Amino acid sequence: MKKLIPSYVRVPLIFVIVLGAMEYFIDSGEQPAFIKFPMVGLFLIVFLFLLIAIEIVVSAVDNVTYHLLTDEQKKQLEEAQSIPFAESKFYQSISKKLTRSKGVEEEHDVLLDHDYDGIKELDNVLPPWWVYLFYITIVFAFIYLIRFHVFSDYTQAEEFETEMATARAEIEKYKLTAPDLMNKEKVTLLSDAGSLAEGKKLYETSTCIACHKTDGGGSIGPNLTDDHWILGGGIKNVFNTIMEGGREGKGMVPWKKEIKPSDIQKIASYVISLQGTNPKDAKAPEGDVWVDENAPKPATVTDSTATDSTKKTVETAIK
Repeated sequence: MKKLIPSYVRVPLIFVIVLGAMEYFIDSGEQPAFIKFPMVGLFLIVFLFLLIAIEIVVSAVDNVTYHLLTDEQKKQLEEAQSIPFAESKFYQSISKKLTRSKGVEEEHDVLLDHDYDGIKELDNVLPPWWVYLFYITIVFAFIYLIRFHVFSDYTQAEEFETEMATARAEIEKYKLTAPDLMNKEKVTLLSDAGSLAEGKKLYETSTCIACHKTDGGGSIGPNLTDDHWILGGGIKNVFNTIMEGGREGKGMVPWKKEIKPSDIQKIASYVISLQGTNPKDAKAPEGDVWVDENAPKPATVTDSTATDSTKKTVETAIK
């Protein structure tokens, strides 16, 4: 049997097609399906071995069959295999069904009377594939007309807005489960024990302790346990300082390239949890006392209220 595609091309091609189909139909998130699901990887390995085994078996059968042929049969097989694919009976049959063209010896049946300076015209029929496609476009146009112009289904503008709204919703959903998209505006203070424990571990295993000590009391860097801050306190300012670095030339270097934002959030939350711990031999305060402007303010008595209250007290005393 003549093989149009050699086995060393056919096997990888079939394997890649199956692999692509599995990646398309299996939802494995950001990881490839054969990594996230070990059974998929095992199936692909078995499938590849089966492909190779089938090729070996088919090749062996062809060799055995060829040696069983007579010399005359071998000669006929070689002659059949030497014919180009475009000249084979199979190709000629398919081509004739798709085009319905006439051979050179049959051109007199479709020859028109038109003669343009010796150039004559053939009245060939349209290719069947083209005709069928044309019929399909007519059916599609009819369905489209009924759906969108008779029953007034959604317009292109409405479809666009719907798709955009869906995309925006998916982006927001993705952001909720993608902590590494954390930024100064989105960051919030973590107070659960697990996050603070992870923040402490990151603080102690990174270079934080080299400048701020293990207890946060400060050495080269400032004391992290008091209420004074050089670049502002609170989770947003501390997060931004770790992410972007401190004062240029003498402050802390940016850590955004070495530590991912979700971990910086944990470190910043742990640093804030150190306030008020008063470690031994802590460094003197640096910077200014930071007060959260967004924190709720306690109610105060106005001057007029105080004056009225004082007047009533005096009047009561006089009476």
